[in-house]
Amino acid sequence: METKDIEKIVRPNILAMAPYSTARDECEGSPEIFLDANESPYDNGFNRYPDPHQKRMKKAVAAVKGIREDHIFLGNGSDEAIDLAYRVFCRPGIDNAVSIAPTYGMYGVAAATNDVEFREVPLGKDFSLEPDALLAAADANSRLLFICSPNNPTGNSFPREQIERIIKEFNGIVVLDEAYADFSSQGSFLRDIDRHPNLIILQTFSKAWGMAGLRVGMAFASPYIIRLFSNVKYPYNINGLTQEIVTGKLLEAATLHVREIVSERARISEAIAGYPGIMKVYPSDANFILVRCTGPKDLYNALMEAGIIVRDRSGVRGCEGCLRISIGTASENSRLIRTVAAWSASLYPGDRISGNASCPVSPESPEGICTGGTAYADGNNGTGTNADRCYNAPVTAHADSTGAAARRATVSRTTSETGITAIIDLDGKGPSYISTGIGFFDHMLDQIVHHSGISMLIKAKGDLDVDEHHTIEDVAIVLGKAISEALGDKTGIGRYGFVLPMDESEASVLLDFGGRTDFRWDAEFSREKIGDMPTEMFPHFFKSLAETARCNLHISARGENEHHKIEGIFKAFARALKMAVAREKFPYSLPSSKGLL
Repeated sequence: METKDIEKIVRPNILAMAPYSTARDECEGSPEIFLDANESPYDNGFNRYPDPHQKRMKKAVAAVKGIREDHIFLGNGSDEAIDLAYRVFCRPGIDNAVSIAPTYGMYGVAAATNDVEFREVPLGKDFSLEPDALLAAADANSRLLFICSPNNPTGNSFPREQIERIIKEFNGIVVLDEAYADFSSQGSFLRDIDRHPNLIILQTFSKAWGMAGLRVGMAFASPYIIRLFSNVKYPYNINGLTQEIVTGKLLEAATLHVREIVSERARISEAIAGYPGIMKVYPSDANFILVRCTGPKDLYNALMEAGIIVRDRSGVRGCEGCLRISIGTASENSRLIRTVAAWSASLYPGDRISGNASCPVSPESPEGICTGGTAYADGNNGTGTNADRCYNAPVTAHADSTGAAARRATVSRTTSETGITAIIDLDGKGPSYISTGIGFFDHMLDQIVHHSGISMLIKAKGDLDVDEHHTIEDVAIVLGKAISEALGDKTGIGRYGFVLPMDESEASVLLDFGGRTDFRWDAEFSREKIGDMPTEMFPHFFKSLAETARCNLHISARGENEHHKIEGIFKAFARALKMAVAREKFPYSLPSSKGLL
């Protein structure tokens, strides 16, 4: 889009208006006595109006950003530039704006304020950008298209080629909000501003520069758009003291704490990702993380009780169950981690998930480091800094609402190749979450959750850059042990379970928790892999699981579709497991004529 095309979408009244002009704008000389603006003549440092064009400040911004001064607009926060975009380009009640969703809420608020229809296009899976959908949502009256990258509240950056395509193909103004670009490795579109006359880039001094209290935002665009903004803005939109402070910070090259924030972002993400109740910590290129959890209101309240306020985004479409957590100082972040750990442990009353009697986590520890000599999730045996996470914890049996002992277990296994944690609730009273790094494996383990009725959290980190073998094997070992421990003395269980058809395939699983271990496998696969999982690992997984769960497990399958065969096996196993662990009516008894399992 050329400048002449942009002129066609400017509101006619904006093109026709005469901008407000001060006497000093009209003066070509260098006056010494100022009697033009009805100011107080008595100098107190603030008696004169500030420079309405922020010339000195723009010069400093231009030097830092590597861009010409006529490409710069400075406003009262980025919100002023957002509002001006509507006022300059959108006819109230006629034109519309297109935006991704979820995203920064002020785009919609400014649209409503200016009586402009606001069209939201949902992001794709894992908050991916959908260029085709965005462009399809536009029509002849679409004047603005908003993209925030890195996006708020999701934290992710969008691919440059997708953004560039949208800029080229959208027949209006693309507003690219780069408020969090300083924290991203992707970089800015600033160097491309001359190539895109229809692009407005928003940046801010509130985040990386640490000047949120001064309320200064930047907009970068073609000189034509900058002139339009300057014509419409209030004459003295940035006060003199703010201009002086910001200019001084820029000239003295103020210290930015971007590296520390990025490092702390990684530490928090890794530390809380394995806790029960934390379903997902989304990747972030910003100075915050988005966290999906099983009880966002409960976690929010727990943090508030600890004196920590975060942003509850669970009511935002696409962010259901999510809290947005800004990155603080190292000590603040450690306090956050400890609070999340305590909340997580409360999901399983009596199960000591974040420490045990011989391995307490000191609440006074600035890093939440467990001081015992047992196995840690990061494999550092009592010296690790993976805050608050010792999983070598005994499971304390406690009664459920029926009076029967709860059947839960937490098991962790750390080797030089893997770190696996499994939390099992055989009665399905906890959250479920699977993350092994192997997509098809996760999908199959999900079948166990959905078809067995148990709750299962599995968090695995392994040497997938080498091979899938260790991760799959160790998950089986940990899962089998967790099932065995959760069964306890096996009082009242059904003990046996079997069979399932799957489309054209059939799968048979014979399961017996009698205490003996025997494994038989009768299924062949012609493909080397299904998804990203080697088929040779299917029998190995179930064999390892049977050995640690201490059960007889006989599996056979027939069929034409390889995917259906293995999916049938996992579903049949889940159904067999559901039958075998199911409790009979009171009084509970041991399903064995020997009186022992």
